[in-house]
This record gives sequence, structure tokens and C-alpha cells, in this order.
Amino acid sequence: MTTVDTGSRRRGLKVMDEVYGTGFTDTLPSEYTPMLEKTVEHLFGEIWNRPGLSIRDRRLLVIGATAALGRADLIEIQVRGALANRELSAEELREAVLQLQYYVGWGNGSQVHNGVEVALRTYEKEDKR
Repeated sequence: MTTVDTGSRRRGLKVMDEVYGTGFTDTLPSEYTPMLEKTVEHLFGEIWNRPGLSIRDRRLLVIGATAALGRADLIEIQVRGALANRELSAEELREAVLQLQYYVGWGNGSQVHNGVEVALRTYEKEDKR
């Protein structure tokens, strides 16, 4: 059984909501697996919470790293967070796609494009409500 560091968990949940939008943590399961526990307490409670880089800067790094994996689904999650927090505009995101296209390969870049465009369409639909 793992011991819960409630300070790290509280910080992690707060930062997750800052990164992905208010209420994001309400969608997390009530039972924490070891992976979810470390994600909340360490990744968000300690790493995303460090001084030195803004959430926007960290997000751009994650988008770049995720682009190299060609994961449109993970790009979409980051883009939704960036749009919810008004960190990046549609124009900036599309410019990032073009820049990454040449560094991560055309196939992976196409997946980045797909993830960004899905997130933009979803955001525009939700914004019109």
C-alpha cells in the first residue's frame, strides 16, 4: 500500500486544473492506480509546478515531444488545455504544426495537424454555446 502525500496531491490536482481547465480533475476516477497517483502527485504536483517555465512553455515542450510520437490524441488534449487557458491562438497552433512538421517527420506532423484541428473544431463548437 502506498502512502499518500496529501500536499503533493492537492498541489497536483490544482496544477492539473490550471493546465487542462477548471473541473478537469473532477473527471478523474476516485480510486487512484499507482500510475495516476504518480501523475498527480509527482508530474503535476512537483514537475509542472516548478518555477522557471510557465505552463505555456511547458505545454509547448510537451506538444513538441508528443509530436515526435505522432500521437494526435495526446496533442488534442494539450491543445484543448492551451485554448481553454488562452495560452495559444489558432494561428500560433497552426504555425507550431508547420514548424514541427519539418522536425518530426511528415507522418508525425500530419498527426499533430489532425490533433490540433480536432481540438480547434471542438473548441469553436463549445465556444459558440
